[in-house]
Amino acid sequence: MLLHPRGLAPRIVNLDEWAWHVIDGLRDESVRNSNRALTELVAELEGMVPDRPRQAGPDYLGFAVPLRLRTERGELRLLSTLTHFGTAVDVTLAELKLEAFLPLDQETAALLADAMDGRR
Repeated sequence: MLLHPRGLAPRIVNLDEWAWHVIDGLRDESVRNSNRALTELVAELEGMVPDRPRQAGPDYLGFAVPLRLRTERGELRLLSTLTHFGTAVDVTLAELKLEAFLPLDQETAALLADAMDGRR
């Protein structure tokens, strides 16, 4: 849904760069934990997204690619953080991953705050 052309993809300003960042992460995960379904998902996603950019864009941070999302209120620039609960103590938490998107700049923080104020 995130990278599908009829999903969120048309709203992602830097789709070429961000999509490959996501796909590369999934590919790395499939190498660490051999999983046929994940390998098939990577192949499917590769066919949905634009070609890989020849060079990193100005937003590339080396370890992350900000998500630039087009909204009715303006463009949001978000940094994704991923928390992985990898302990095998509790099997229900062994593969739990939580992803959060944080504002990358003051403009995005203000847009998100205004959106929350508008919902109250």
